[in-house]
Amino acid sequence: MTHQRRYDVLVVGAGILGLAHAYHAFDRGLSVAVIDHADRVAGASVQNFGHVCITAQSGVARDYAQAGREHWLDLSRKAGFWISESGTYCVARHDDEMAVMTEFADRRGSTEAELLPREQILAALPVSGSHVVGGMYLSGDLQVDPREAAPAVARWLEASGVDFFWRTAATGFDPGVVRTSRGELRAGTVFVTVNHDIDRLFPEQAESGGLVRCRLHMLRARMPLTAPLPGPLFTGWSLVRYRGFGDLPTTAALAARLRDEHPDCADLDLHQMYTPQPDGSILLGDTHIRDVSAEPFQSEQGFEVLIREAAALFGIPDVSVIERWQGVYGSAPDSEFLIEEPIDEVHIVTVTTGIGMTTGMGLAKDRIDHVFGRESVPAN
Repeated sequence: MTHQRRYDVLVVGAGILGLAHAYHAFDRGLSVAVIDHADRVAGASVQNFGHVCITAQSGVARDYAQAGREHWLDLSRKAGFWISESGTYCVARHDDEMAVMTEFADRRGSTEAELLPREQILAALPVSGSHVVGGMYLSGDLQVDPREAAPAVARWLEASGVDFFWRTAATGFDPGVVRTSRGELRAGTVFVTVNHDIDRLFPEQAESGGLVRCRLHMLRARMPLTAPLPGPLFTGWSLVRYRGFGDLPTTAALAARLRDEHPDCADLDLHQMYTPQPDGSILLGDTHIRDVSAEPFQSEQGFEVLIREAAALFGIPDVSVIERWQGVYGSAPDSEFLIEEPIDEVHIVTVTTGIGMTTGMGLAKDRIDHVFGRESVPAN
C-alpha cells in the first residue's frame, strides 16, 4: 500500500455500524478512513428488513435507537436514499397478544404506542379478519430500503472526503497501526466493527462474550394483497422477541402458548414480520439458528413456514417468492453489545443481536463521544 497518510480515525468494517462511526467522526472534522474485505457494502447491513425498530427496544438499546433516529433522517437527506417515517403496526390475533400490547401501551404512553381496536387495525392493514382482535401502532419507527441505504451512505462519505479501501482485510493491530492485506495504515484511533467476524480478529474477546453466528431464513415476495401494506408489520411472535416487551407480566404466558400451539415455528425461533419495499415487494422473515460457524446448508422448512404463515395472515392463496437468502449476524446470550478496548486506542464495537440498523447510529455517536469528548467541533 503506497498510501501513507495518517488518519485521526480508521474504521475496520463498512457495515452500517462502521459507516455510522465514520459519519460521526467525519462530522467532527476528523480525518477518516474505512477498510473492508469486500468490494462493496455487503453482509448483514443489506440482508435485513430495513426496519429501524426504535420503540420495541429497552435500556441502553432504546437510548441508542432514539438518539440515532435524527441521524438516519439527516443521512437520508445528505446521501439521498429513501426513508419512511411509517411507524410500525402490530396485529393481535389472540387475547394474550392484545394483553401484551395493552400493558406495553400503558407503560410507554400513547405518544409511543397507540392501541387500535379490531375495526381500526383491519381498516389500516390488508390482513385477513380471521381471529384478529385488535392491534397497536408504534409511531416513532423508521424504514429504509436495506439494499440502498448503507451503500448510499458509503458513497456519500467517500464523495465527501472519507477514504475507503475496499477488498482490503485487516490482519493485525498495534497502537496506532493496522496491518492489512495491502500493507499498513496508521491512525490515532481504530474502531473494529466487523460484526460476527470479530472472532477472526479478536477470538478471545469473542469467545468470552459468547459470540456466535445467527442464521436467518429471509424472503422477498409479491403478494396479491387487498391494499398496500402501509409500513412494517409485527405479529405476536414479535412480542416475545424484543426486550421492550420482555419483562411485561403477560409476555411469558404468550410465549408458552405460542410454543404449545406452534412447536415447529418455535423450534425455528420464528419472528413473523413483514416490511413493504418501494417497488411493491415485501420482505418476509425470519428464523434464527445459532452456531459458531454458519452452516452453508439451509433447510427448506424455514421457507415453508414463512410462506404458510404469510398466506394465513393475509388471507391469500399464494405467495410469489422473488428471492430467498440466508442472513447472518453476530449473536451473544447475555448482552446486546460487545464493546472492548483490547489494545490501546483500538476499540471493538459490535451489536450482538439483530438490531444493528436500529441502534448503530446512536451507538456509534456514543463511542465517538466517549473517545473524543462530548463537545463536538463545527460540522463539515
